[in-house]
Amino acid sequence: MFDKVLIANRGEIALRIHRACHEMGIQTVAIHSTADNDAMHVRLADESVCIGPPPAKDSYLNIPAILSAATITGADAIHPGYGFLSENARFAELVEEHGFTFIGPTPEHIRMMGDKIVAKQTAAKLGLPLVPGSPGPVDNLDEIKALGQEIGYPVLIKAVAGGGGRGMKVIDSEAQAEEAFTLARQEATAAFGNGAVYVEKYLGKPRHIEIQILADTHGNVVHLGERDCSLQRRHQKVLEETPSPALNREMRERIGGLAADAIREMGYRGVGTLEFLFQDGEFYFIEMNTRLQVEHPITEAITGIDLVREQIRVATGGTLAFTQADIKFAGHAIECRINAENPETFVPSPGRVTDYHPPGGLGVRVDSALYAGYRMPPYYDSLVAKLIVAGTNRNECLMRLRRALEEYVVGGIDTTIPLHQRLIAQPDFVNGDYNIHWLERLVGLKK
Repeated sequence: MFDKVLIANRGEIALRIHRACHEMGIQTVAIHSTADNDAMHVRLADESVCIGPPPAKDSYLNIPAILSAATITGADAIHPGYGFLSENARFAELVEEHGFTFIGPTPEHIRMMGDKIVAKQTAAKLGLPLVPGSPGPVDNLDEIKALGQEIGYPVLIKAVAGGGGRGMKVIDSEAQAEEAFTLARQEATAAFGNGAVYVEKYLGKPRHIEIQILADTHGNVVHLGERDCSLQRRHQKVLEETPSPALNREMRERIGGLAADAIREMGYRGVGTLEFLFQDGEFYFIEMNTRLQVEHPITEAITGIDLVREQIRVATGGTLAFTQADIKFAGHAIECRINAENPETFVPSPGRVTDYHPPGGLGVRVDSALYAGYRMPPYYDSLVAKLIVAGTNRNECLMRLRRALEEYVVGGIDTTIPLHQRLIAQPDFVNGDYNIHWLERLVGLKK
């Protein structure tokens, strides 16, 4: 087991990793920018190292500074959390080259799944179902028009190196193809330094279903069920739940088994998430995230498995302590992502937190690094808390979630708590009848 782990992240996920490490008897090192001098993860870690000024490129993305911090503190391993460098294959390589253990998959698997074209080609070889579309990047307008005629409009242009909806354009007819192609490539180049795009069939009312997997270095693989992440705004997840109201037991076992078999054939290690679109009873692979997901706590809530603890155990070469047959799914869980944003305009709201009172009680968990007096910096992602609620069934979970949202107090800054109160009161959501476009229609982003 490791003696000391450096946490290459900030905010609630850094605190989450710190807690798992301490429960395992492992010391932690927090890195931070000057903007995070008073952050909770810095206060609680055994050691902390300031690695640069507020801009992420000079601190949380500063690989030499992070490796230097690991060296001077005598860390054994580095946990990247999510975001920042968590899916940077070169960072994973450098961590290993400098004698530390990277708590995550191999650089090869990160690189493979980070390129969406390679990921789709790999998924096809592994027997996973794909959305109809181009086999690789499209180089010109004629290719897009030909694909539109072949698979039918609407089609979706997506950045090869993309994420978060950038470099993504919907084409409803051939007349829109030229403008969409140009804009998508421009956005992709600006956001990712790579203007390559590909095309796939646009599904009109799909749900976003992801499968959580866990694999050790001895060939053992399990899936931990699905999460329904269909409530999204501008391709960013807002609320997730498990199990999905849209799946029955047969569907769940089918896609879970396919995902586990694919991961086993890959020789993957650690945690990972295979993401699918689901429509009319069919699943379509879209990408794989080679890291811990923001929404991992709802999986923990229904399985009782600590995913961060398992990540660390696998990184030490340990064997999974359970088989697929040992995993029992119990109850229902929902996570609300609480952002420091105006709940109507979504304008970020950094500033000083004057009051803070998280909800509690049976089945309520809050992952947050907020506290009264903390000054929320304007430099990073606006996620400030995750409210996770579990119940014996979906109805109990919803009733508990309503109560927890009413109790939650965050003063001094705007948050999206009122948005969550609004959306969980909608009849469609209560009935589990929603898709990936539903929330944007609710808040007026789509007609």
